[in-house]
Amino acid sequence: MENLIAIVLAAGLGRRMNSNGQKVLSRLFGRSMLLYIISKLRGLGLERIIVVVGHQKEEVKKELEGEEIEFVEQKELLGTGHAVREAEPRLSSCKNDILVLCGDTPLLTVSTLKNLVAIHRRGKAAATILTTNFLDPTGYGRILRNGDGSVEGIIEELDASPKERLIREINAGVYIFRKEPLFAALCKIKPDNIKSEYYLTDAISILRRKGERVASYRTDDPDEILGINRKEDLIRAEEILRRRSNGSM
Repeated sequence: MENLIAIVLAAGLGRRMNSNGQKVLSRLFGRSMLLYIISKLRGLGLERIIVVVGHQKEEVKKELEGEEIEFVEQKELLGTGHAVREAEPRLSSCKNDILVLCGDTPLLTVSTLKNLVAIHRRGKAAATILTTNFLDPTGYGRILRNGDGSVEGIIEELDASPKERLIREINAGVYIFRKEPLFAALCKIKPDNIKSEYYLTDAISILRRKGERVASYRTDDPDEILGINRKEDLIRAEEILRRRSNGSM
């Protein structure tokens, strides 16, 4: 896919896994979650893939030996917005769209990623968000919409009001941005939230306030954006993969 670069976030600690290992290296049928993501990105025919590393960076790099991957180190784990901004020096001369996703969503499909890119480019948006509806959205950021249905922003669960927590449309943590509006917005993000982190999601509301167009694509398959945060999620992901492959891997 022309003029498209991916940034994969793989620096975090993954505390909820109750493991000393790097979360994105957790195995599904003997293969790391990170490699599942990389294989889907290969299916898009991207120009470049940049992986942001931090916690256990050498193990992550070793996992991707032989792959044509660029690495950026996030020395201080200050949030997703900070992680993406760390990649900016590598992108100084490019004008590509930038796909941002996390290394812990191994069930994403190539078709959904293609649809996300198509919606983004067709609408000439500054940013486009992948969403889905969950009956139980606990743990996920919620999509805030205006009265006309357009995206207004994303609120993380820890910062959400009781009313906002009732919203079932959730942020899948997968985005595509035009480069210039993205990094202009990241410069304005402040860590004024419960975690004192620089949230990538705050870039969405900043873009909207500037009058930029923010689009969304909602997948009807909630399974594919399952984030792996606990060992129970790994078990569920393997069940989904087994069902997809009719019992053979």
